[in-house]
Amino acid sequence: MGGDVDSIRIAFDEGSLTVLKIVIGAILFGIALDTRVEDFTAALKRPVVIAIGVVAQFLFLPALTFLLTLALDVRGSVALGMILVACCPPGNVSNILTHRAGGDVALSVSMTAVGNVLAIVLMPLNVAFWGGLHPTGKAVLETIELSALDMLAEIAFVIGLPFVVGITIAKVWPRVARVGHRIIGPVSFLALAAVIVVGVMNNWDIFTAYIGVVLVAVFLHDALALLLGYGIAKATRLPLSSTKAMTFEVGIRNAGLGLLLVFTYFDGLGGMALVAAWWGIWDIIAGLTVASVWRLRTKDHVLEVAA
Repeated sequence: MGGDVDSIRIAFDEGSLTVLKIVIGAILFGIALDTRVEDFTAALKRPVVIAIGVVAQFLFLPALTFLLTLALDVRGSVALGMILVACCPPGNVSNILTHRAGGDVALSVSMTAVGNVLAIVLMPLNVAFWGGLHPTGKAVLETIELSALDMLAEIAFVIGLPFVVGITIAKVWPRVARVGHRIIGPVSFLALAAVIVVGVMNNWDIFTAYIGVVLVAVFLHDALALLLGYGIAKATRLPLSSTKAMTFEVGIRNAGLGLLLVFTYFDGLGGMALVAAWWGIWDIIAGLTVASVWRLRTKDHVLEVAA
């Protein structure tokens, strides 16, 4: 098998798409169960740090991703996949990694909550803007009937509804929310991993034929995202624990949400689907490695924070 990655489509039937929507909704619901109204008020008490994170996630990361796609001269569908992932909000993996690295978990949770709410509006706008600006991505985008308003409605449904329900439960029944978060969080991520594995197995020939096209791009893109979070934290002189939180909030993207949008609005466009699927796997591997090494290299600071 060979040919242009822009011309291939990843097979994903209606039933699998429905399962993926439920899984992504469950992931967001799990995040919301661990989110309190107080997390938003806490964010308001640290407006500068939150604003730095918002600018890094929704302005700098899509812009730098755009430049990276030009530098790598990737095909249009691969460029659109990288831009789409860069525009996704963080998931609660960033909270887990921040905790593992010994960082500021409270800041991480506040940033995740704010980032997901803002993504309802900013994500479709960013995808339409940067995708439409890209020289090869634009040509691919023009072959697809894409409505930014429809995408906004889909994101609002997938993110907004689970968030409202989850935060309400956390407010009214906090003990139920704590138990639910401990169960739904891990189960939903295992379910997402299963959906990705099944999707890869069902498209094994395409995966093995084209994965080489996206391996280097995803590796560099993921490293860029993590370095952006770290760099902007150092440039603004955040303390070490906040630097760790910023690194993972900017560097970890909810690629599962991106994968859902690829199959909902882009007809399983090959390069986009491969980027989103591989990002979902590689992002966790890279994040766990960075968090573990960081914890070891700063164990005195971790013990000090825990004390």
